[in-house]
Amino acid sequence: MQLRYAFRLYPEPGQPAALAGAFGCARVVFNDAVRAREDARAAGLPFPNAAELSKRLITRARQTAERCWLSEVSSVVLQQSLRDVEGAYKSFFASHKGERKGKRVGVPRFKSRKDTRQSIRFTANARWKITETGRLSLPKIGDVRAKWSRALPAVPSSVTVILDSAGRYFASFVIDTDSDTDRARWNEPEPDSAIGIDLGLTHFAVLSDGTKICSPRFLRRAEKKLMKAQRELSRKQKGSKNRAKARSKVARAHAAVADARKEFHHQLSTQLIRENQAVAVEDLAVSGLARTWLAKSVHDAGWSQFVAMLQYKAQRYGRAFVQIGRFEPTSQVCSTCGHRDGPKPLHVREWTCPACGTLHDRDHNAAINVKQAAGLAASACGAPVRPGLVPAQREETGSHGTPTRTCAA
Repeated sequence: MQLRYAFRLYPEPGQPAALAGAFGCARVVFNDAVRAREDARAAGLPFPNAAELSKRLITRARQTAERCWLSEVSSVVLQQSLRDVEGAYKSFFASHKGERKGKRVGVPRFKSRKDTRQSIRFTANARWKITETGRLSLPKIGDVRAKWSRALPAVPSSVTVILDSAGRYFASFVIDTDSDTDRARWNEPEPDSAIGIDLGLTHFAVLSDGTKICSPRFLRRAEKKLMKAQRELSRKQKGSKNRAKARSKVARAHAAVADARKEFHHQLSTQLIRENQAVAVEDLAVSGLARTWLAKSVHDAGWSQFVAMLQYKAQRYGRAFVQIGRFEPTSQVCSTCGHRDGPKPLHVREWTCPACGTLHDRDHNAAINVKQAAGLAASACGAPVRPGLVPAQREETGSHGTPTRTCAA
């Protein structure tokens, strides 16, 4: 499978300007390609293919006075920008025909220099390399200082340089991992080790063995700082340099919250996959819950990101991953005798089964029911090990062996 390894870049004086020029050239080529396709559609003509766009928007454009500055960046960057347009239109048509899963994708839009995320991609044809001194050498940009938090497990097929909203630079490498090598990294857990997970807000996760994982609530803890930064931003004059500085401060505060949440998800998901042969979770309707009065808490928990990490790590390390249906009555059924006691309001955290008299903790009982509904109670080996294709992930956890906070049961 493919994974993305991201490392922080620290450009030296002169390199940010070169990177900004590369971002701008890639953006111009992307917008020109979208405009060419829109003009062809309006005129009733067939869409120009990639080869025709490359000749018109790159080769010939470099020879004109209006686009001569395209020669200042690597041609691979411009070619990859055209590939991005092709991929965007393919996704749009596949979504329009119902061939693409997930939410419907809209028509590719024009990029702006004010977008919060800028990126350029270098393939092997660009002859980028990692120097002996540990710097990332990029064509027509130079040797950029990088912070290598770990070694790359294989030779990357490409590198994407990203500028995020907080003004940070990252180098994202696409790595093809070997499943046998990955599985050999960890000791195999017990063959019958399986866990059911009930995700919530009071506790981020309650496991079927009774373990309760505290909810860090990163956004709630940073609200005062975010409110102060946003208040300062609202008082700045639009278009001024002070407003740009205040906007960057707000972006850095939000980035700190997102990074802390992602690190927590990585540590917990790695721990669960390492210690269990099979993992079962409930397919929650996160998009629907995010439109309720619990929206802020739901977004703060980040359940979708956590479940996605469990899924791709299970596939990578040969574990079983099962998602049960969202309409499974896990909070209504007694995990001891199977009696269904009906729905209960959220303030009811404990209840006694009228059939067998067992006192249940609401979340612990739901976690046990998740495990039983997934068919993991008898044997973990009966669960599907291959959940299907998983797209390349942004990055894995940068900290290893850090204990996860647990709450007393």
